[in-house]
Amino acid sequence: MRPEIAVLDIQGQYRVYTEFYRADAAEKTIILVNGSMATTASFAQTVKNLHPQFNVVCYDQPYAGKSKAHNLHEKLLTKEVEGQILLELIDHFAAEHVLSFSWGGAATLVALAQRPRRIEKAVISSFSPEINEHMRDYLERGVDYLGSRDGDRVGNLVNSTIGKHLPSLFKRFNYRHVSNLAEHEYGQMHFHISDLLHSDRQCFLKAAEKIDVPVLFMNGEWDEYTAADGARLFANHVQHATFSTLQATGHFLDMEHKAACRDSQNALLGFLKPEQYASRPRYHYVQDHHALAI
Repeated sequence: MRPEIAVLDIQGQYRVYTEFYRADAAEKTIILVNGSMATTASFAQTVKNLHPQFNVVCYDQPYAGKSKAHNLHEKLLTKEVEGQILLELIDHFAAEHVLSFSWGGAATLVALAQRPRRIEKAVISSFSPEINEHMRDYLERGVDYLGSRDGDRVGNLVNSTIGKHLPSLFKRFNYRHVSNLAEHEYGQMHFHISDLLHSDRQCFLKAAEKIDVPVLFMNGEWDEYTAADGARLFANHVQHATFSTLQATGHFLDMEHKAACRDSQNALLGFLKPEQYASRPRYHYVQDHHALAI
């Protein structure tokens, strides 16, 4: 399964690396939005779960992954800018669905609040508008380590908190990836966390109130950081909201073990393609590349 690869120009300001997994029989296209510091490689399992039922699009933010070499990194990107990039990609690929992971939910909410005409359904996974005590501790330590550009401590922090339920192979990929980021990537992550710590979380709920398409909020039962109970705060703000809590699963959902992978795929297809859900193909669980997000 080889993707079609392109580096797209976004309004003459950013260059974005994209992977398009085309499926001849697919009727719809879904675009996947990474968590912070993650790359297209982080969605290896999610792509397996969605293709060939859908055409699938992955992309790297301008500061990360294979987009990094094509941009100058002269300024930090806000969630509003990331939301605008997502809107441009939705139009370019004519995507009907969007699925975000962790911090990618911030940009996705911003984009959905603009009511893009093509989007029919959205999935927000491992995201909550609430900063509980576990998340606050994680973020405050992260700001400290990122501020000093201490990649070793950042890598260990991720693996001992949001990544603690990952298989050891993923933890090794995580550590190697996080501890060797470029200077501007640590700066971007520091900016994201500082913004999250000091901004009014009501902005997420206000954005949610403008969304007019069905949204599935998907969280892991064992995720103490973006907890399912916190995600349910969206219930009174999104007109067509549904919620799925994956049992015996932490922050990284389909990456943690085979049952979590199966349950994640079932939740996604049951929401996105309910009419064909009963005849869904068997899932495939792979351990590949690294995974990272907040």
